[in-house]
Amino acid sequence: MRRPIIIANWKMNGSREKNTSFLEHFLTAVNAETCDIVICPPLPYLSQIQQSIEITAINLGSQNVCQYPEGAYTGETSATMLADLGCQYCLIGHSERRLIFNESDKSIADKFLLLKKNNITPVLCVGETLQQRENNETEQVVLSQIDSVIHSVGINNFIDSVIAYEPVWSIGTGLTATPEQAQSVHLAIRNHLKTHNSQTASGTRIVYGGSVKPENAADLFSQPDIDGGLIGGASLKAESFAEICNVLSSNAEVMH
Repeated sequence: MRRPIIIANWKMNGSREKNTSFLEHFLTAVNAETCDIVICPPLPYLSQIQQSIEITAINLGSQNVCQYPEGAYTGETSATMLADLGCQYCLIGHSERRLIFNESDKSIADKFLLLKKNNITPVLCVGETLQQRENNETEQVVLSQIDSVIHSVGINNFIDSVIAYEPVWSIGTGLTATPEQAQSVHLAIRNHLKTHNSQTASGTRIVYGGSVKPENAADLFSQPDIDGGLIGGASLKAESFAEICNVLSSNAEVMH
């Protein structure tokens, strides 16, 4: 049985005061017993969040990592530094990084491998644009993004990793893939992994991202191949994120 996981991506939001207030409310409202919960704050607040959650069941994640292990890369943060700060997870390949900062499949694969070497779980983000979906290219695009990493690092490195399917057209737009649409892509991803290694396919957690809210979380998380969520805007409010987490926890309890 795959343990459900839910990840908060705060993107470039927050302050020391807001972060403290968030955690005060969130930690009293959330049930973290039956699912893994990860918070990915902006880089300057990693230490603050780490200190605040170190005696809780909440995990710390980073929103990005450098593709190089160390050296003269001004403004970058290495995987070893993230490990030193206590990060257990790290997002890579988010569509905003791919589209705005022109990250390549090669750099994303390099990041994936460096994270694995430093015992940090990569969360590989994949997804298609609206035009690609309308052209019936969803599976082709998503599986190609996954294959670029598999071909570089090998399928064995996918063990204990997380894949986040985020249709680009739903991120921050209020639009959400229907549970059936999301499940269809998740199943395609799992079946594709199975062609490489059946054990990896059955054990890899695949989560959905893209305007997940308390109102639609139950329907999404009830799908058999959706193992949780990558939450953007709704993770900035303690009450809404706790509610989404608790929906996932309740679903996990029913499954067990």
